[in-house]
Amino acid sequence: MDAGSFHGHVDDPVAILARMDDITARREESQPIREKTGGSTFKNPDGHSAWKLVDDAGWRGKPFGGAVVSPQHANFMINTGTATAADIEGLGEAVRADVLAKTGIQLDWEIRRIGRP
Repeated sequence: MDAGSFHGHVDDPVAILARMDDITARREESQPIREKTGGSTFKNPDGHSAWKLVDDAGWRGKPFGGAVVSPQHANFMINTGTATAADIEGLGEAVRADVLAKTGIQLDWEIRRIGRP
């Protein structure tokens, strides 16, 4: 296996911090980074965006027990504070089944679930 290499360059620390702040602000606008999530829930199927499939199927903001599909970004599931593992699993499986039924496209989990393949 070939080893990778990185090439950096020196820059003004203030400029670096400004770029970092900009990246963080853009993420906060588009993703629920301050919520209790497992990160991006489903892999993007070839030629599609998982969030768009979930959104088009009507799941944005929909609750399932103590879990909910993020109203901010439809490829994130949020633990509202009372979700069990069964709530998260159930929500994800309900979304997958509905997207498959409506589009014929199978969503695969991106989140690695302990005890699951």
